[in-house]
Amino acid sequence: MKILVMGAGKMGSFFIDLLSFDHEIAVFEKDAKRLRFTYNCYRFQNLEEVKTFLPELVINAVTVKYTIPAFEEIMPYLPENCIISDISSVKTGLKDYYLSAGRPFVSTHPMFGPTFANLNQLSEENAIIINEGDYMGRIFFKDLYQKLGLNIYEYSFTEHDKTVAYSLSIPFVSTFVFAAVMKHQDAPGTTFKRHMKIAKGVLSEDDYLLQEILFNPYTSDQVSQIREELKELLHIIETKDANGMKKYLTQIRTNVAKNS
Repeated sequence: MKILVMGAGKMGSFFIDLLSFDHEIAVFEKDAKRLRFTYNCYRFQNLEEVKTFLPELVINAVTVKYTIPAFEEIMPYLPENCIISDISSVKTGLKDYYLSAGRPFVSTHPMFGPTFANLNQLSEENAIIINEGDYMGRIFFKDLYQKLGLNIYEYSFTEHDKTVAYSLSIPFVSTFVFAAVMKHQDAPGTTFKRHMKIAKGVLSEDDYLLQEILFNPYTSDQVSQIREELKELLHIIETKDANGMKKYLTQIRTNVAKNS
């Protein structure tokens, strides 16, 4: 298959490397410096080159802020039957865009990101395939993610946004709070250092991505739950309620065990 990857950032480069030995791959990237780290593919900086390439599938891997603008820019240079796709962790506005574009589309979310995941060992990582897209496009990504050993879930756009609100906004907000109250430690303990490593990883993400995840319409309810839990925990601490603390620890250990 002739596949065009848009963007040669971390995830774009990952997909180029992953697909280049089984498919004819091209990458469209405006930043020439990023193209230095791509190989075994055509490297385009001109939209006319895209038109000549005649891709059958486009994987939009640009920064989430520019996902839709990038589609709009490249659309006139694509064949009518070319499947367009995104791998964005934020799907805001994408369903409406796809329906208005009148093209076959597929939307997926590889939930492992290059910041923390071991890209050579993904058997414990997950991917979401939106079940509202083109059948053949969904089959392509399902086969690809299965080869990687990923756990695959099929959700609607709405179900995806609800899942992201839970799985990303809660750890992100918790990390933000940790970072906001953090003070310099001359001799940090192991737990502190681990939290610090997570905080650095999260805060290395694009600002717009963090913003859009937190502006997800389903995030507010999740953050409200954090606030209520903090109020309960603060009350236990202030009253030195040993029995209350025992019950609280038992409950959260049960929660952790259910998600292990």
